[in-house]
Amino acid sequence: MIELFAHPFSSYCWKAEIAFYENAIPYTLRSLDQDAAMMAELASIWPLKRFPVLREGDRVIPEATSIIEYLGIHHPGPVALIPADPDAAIEVRLWDRFFDNYVMTPMTSIVANAMRTPGDRDPIGDDKARALLDTAYAILDDRMVSREWASGDFSLADCAAAPALFYADWTHPVGDRFPHVTAYRQRLLARPSVARAVDEARPYRAYFPLGAPDRD
Repeated sequence: MIELFAHPFSSYCWKAEIAFYENAIPYTLRSLDQDAAMMAELASIWPLKRFPVLREGDRVIPEATSIIEYLGIHHPGPVALIPADPDAAIEVRLWDRFFDNYVMTPMTSIVANAMRTPGDRDPIGDDKARALLDTAYAILDDRMVSREWASGDFSLADCAAAPALFYADWTHPVGDRFPHVTAYRQRLLARPSVARAVDEARPYRAYFPLGAPDRD
């Protein structure tokens, strides 16, 4: 049985969970919600204590992208999240990195800054993160003019996009400026695998330091 060390509200955990749900892969959730014993067990197999982390037998796979790659190799299903065609796979992996590096990372920076005491906050860093999000939104808006998903069929890239855009829009709203990003985000939220991850995280919305908006 696969075990997944994760927290239901974590954006990177969503990314991995969406891949499980897309192909109905069974797993046991080792929930890290205020569980010191579970965190200690996580530290024993991955001392960085970052999650999600997959464990199957003696195999330990950290990082959401690596987990999705692992599932595609060892637990393939009808939804191929990484295309067999090498060139198509390169494009999917590129957009996976786009969402992690240029949407998820600046969003996380803004959220982390909000968690600091007012005197310790970094307004310059906040401005840079918001500017990076605006640039990423603009690039994505151009790309999504005539696309349903980020790169071909629903893929690893969309597993990354769903939590990144979900929380980014809470943090630095997309609004009406980028209508194709907004429409793409809505398609993602309508996808059953994504909707399941969103619903499972609803009890934890009070954790969001900027205040979860009354939507989604």
